Amino acid sequence: MRLATWNVNSVKARLPRLLDWLAGTAPDVVCLQETKCPDGAFPVAEVGELGYTVASHSDGRWNGVAVLSRVGLADVTVGFPGEPGFPEPEARAISATCDGLRVWSVYVPNGRTPEDPHYAYKLAWFAALRDVLATELHGGRPLAVCGDFNVAPTDDDVWDPAVFAHSTHVTPAERAALAALRDLGLVDVVPTPMKGPHPFTYWDYRAGMFHQNKGMRIDLVYASAQVAQNVRAAYVDREARKGKGPSDHAPIVVDVDLEPTVEPL
Repeated sequence: MRLATWNVNSVKARLPRLLDWLAGTAPDVVCLQETKCPDGAFPVAEVGELGYTVASHSDGRWNGVAVLSRVGLADVTVGFPGEPGFPEPEARAISATCDGLRVWSVYVPNGRTPEDPHYAYKLAWFAALRDVLATELHGGRPLAVCGDFNVAPTDDDVWDPAVFAHSTHVTPAERAALAALRDLGLVDVVPTPMKGPHPFTYWDYRAGMFHQNKGMRIDLVYASAQVAQNVRAAYVDREARKGKGPSDHAPIVVDVDLEPTVEPL
């Protein structure tokens, strides 16, 4: 199975690029974040022409998540029990079963600043997600949690740690929240970078940041052991960040050998 995740930063604005990328990369399952597209306006027909079925969760504002699959899409769950809100729950999580693999697409709250109430919301959201994933893992199914986690796991995952001092995405509490997910038995599937030593996935739009490779690794794939041990290859598709009108994130592509349970569509 080829699994991918991409914060597309508006599926409508990025649709031609998304369609070209789907056709060229041919992932079996894709997790999207920041779709910014109401569910009824998601380009289902366009991606359907490439063989994908869609499960989408969005209110059309700055968030929104989706799962695209060409190997089956079942047991779709929007959000999760106990999910906190700001003040109401937002469109930040969707899960589905695709050919035996339980897949989550998540868009973790940004946090804004450590002093902002949004930061406390972010930590509460992580804690609630951990509780739900503990239950999912207890069931024993292969599991992959993919998306924009808005946390750089280590100092090696930012281009200059000094620049991010006293900022979100690198604080001890945020990194502890990520570690709590790994403590469940989830494995950080670290992709191979396509340039330089660091597998960054996000670069600010400011001039020169991408070309100077001043980025962050905040898009992650956390997989259960039975998935992680069967990963054949994983890479950051840096090419998708180039050209005219890209997202500020690059996709992660993971090839994993899993026993199929249904015939591909």
